[in-house]
Amino acid sequence: MATPSSVFTEMVTTTDRAWGSKVTDNVSNHNALLNVMKRKGKIKTVSGGYEIAEPIEYAENDTYQRYAGYDELNTGASDVLTTVKYDWKQIALHVTASGQQIRMNMGSKERMINLVKARKDNALRTAANSFSIDTYSDGSLSNQVGGLASIIQADGTGTVGGIDSSTFTFWKNQFKEMTGTNIAASPSVANAASMKADMNNLWLSLNRGADKPDLIVMSHDFYSLYEVGEQDKQRYADSDMAKAGFQTLKYKTADVIFDDNTNFATTAEKAYFLNTDYLYLVQHREAQWTMDDEKRPTNQDAIVVPMYWMGNYVCTNRSLQGVLFDAA
Repeated sequence: MATPSSVFTEMVTTTDRAWGSKVTDNVSNHNALLNVMKRKGKIKTVSGGYEIAEPIEYAENDTYQRYAGYDELNTGASDVLTTVKYDWKQIALHVTASGQQIRMNMGSKERMINLVKARKDNALRTAANSFSIDTYSDGSLSNQVGGLASIIQADGTGTVGGIDSSTFTFWKNQFKEMTGTNIAASPSVANAASMKADMNNLWLSLNRGADKPDLIVMSHDFYSLYEVGEQDKQRYADSDMAKAGFQTLKYKTADVIFDDNTNFATTAEKAYFLNTDYLYLVQHREAQWTMDDEKRPTNQDAIVVPMYWMGNYVCTNRSLQGVLFDAA
């Protein structure tokens, strides 16, 4: 006869065979940036490696040469590629229940199903909220993934992907401090116009031919100020983003969205100008919110069903990422 704890474990592990995909979907549906990256195929799954390594171009081919007749040609080697390397980061999340909770719900399949659903729904919300915080983080917490504040810094510098941008200036991101003092906190048509001018300047620094930002993620203050300047204009919302439940405006060819969590709240006063062609979320094939076998703590009366995620955010071109910020 099955014990109450084994019934709980079986329900957790078998009621949803696609649990890992469900967690991934819930995380991306909760976060506008991840939603865009998922639609663009920027969530990559890899099978292993000591680090997450991606090749990048950092220079043009030196052998381009205009010549005539018997001119000597330049056949020298051109060092144009290098590799960025990002550390693996790991996340564990657990569906848990105490022995007391399990025994209290035994004898009724409906009660046990409700217990399992409550625990799994809680895990979904936790994954969505916590990973959204990590997405905008500077990666300073222990074992935290390197979020946007780590990749895109207010002075453009920093060591990202193993490359020190103070030494290799091609690896600096673009940045601009807003003109004026604390204008994001005082929405007005005049301040909105000043903000638009600063946005225009930053935008120009992020254009390389057909390469340009496709997404601008703003904190609430910035989004409110930008919206003031758009009140008298027609708004263009991205239909896919609208279907996903995200409110969007438009700036040139980029969607403008806001996000809100404890790391990127109203007082952050930032706008990330993102070229998502060069941003990836890389995860390990065997740890993409993958559920493991149940664990029984030796010093607790409980059942723990763990799931694991392993990966990191990766940028392959920092020079085409930017941030607009209001420092004071």
